[in-house]
Amino acid sequence: MLRTFILTTAIALPLALPTTGFAAGGDDNAKPKQTETTQNCFQARQWDPEIKKFVRFSQPVNGVWDANLKKCVRPDKTSHLDSDTLYKAIRELAYAGRYDEAITVLDQMPDQLDDKVLTYRGFTARKLGDLALADVYYEQAIATNPDNILARSYMGQGKVLAGDKVAALTQLREIQARGGAGTWAETSLRTAIETGTTYSY
Repeated sequence: MLRTFILTTAIALPLALPTTGFAAGGDDNAKPKQTETTQNCFQARQWDPEIKKFVRFSQPVNGVWDANLKKCVRPDKTSHLDSDTLYKAIRELAYAGRYDEAITVLDQMPDQLDDKVLTYRGFTARKLGDLALADVYYEQAIATNPDNILARSYMGQGKVLAGDKVAALTQLREIQARGGAGTWAETSLRTAIETGTTYSY
């Protein structure tokens, strides 16, 4: 009874602040916008003379849209792109369910031990169904930066999927204690605990 009361009370706490920008790779809690990265960059095209238009190859070609160059750039040639652009590409690809391609871009990040990189690795592992591996990445991210509330939110959502709402609640409390009340990280985890539905972004 006490455990149920604690869980219900914590979930019922009112949001203290407006929702702010803690969605993965985004400036707000909106779903990722589709860009050339998912529309064309990971797909090669060839001219079909019969129908007289370009069609996509069946095999994807790795790439991230470079807004300055106005073309797709291979992930291993993206050193001139800023991290935010690459993170947005990872988020966009992951939301599209193209996790292997998101990982391909992640592999090109210069600091593989950065807590944000580890958070994204946990996110893609969770979406691929490997909750244990996801937890390893989330724990590493949190060890590197205990105030990484996005990692805590994603870890909590993984706990919801695993049926462990108490562990999810622990992460929700940590988010609140670290100034995350009202953020996207808190709201998305709270919703997951309440409904059992997790987020793909």
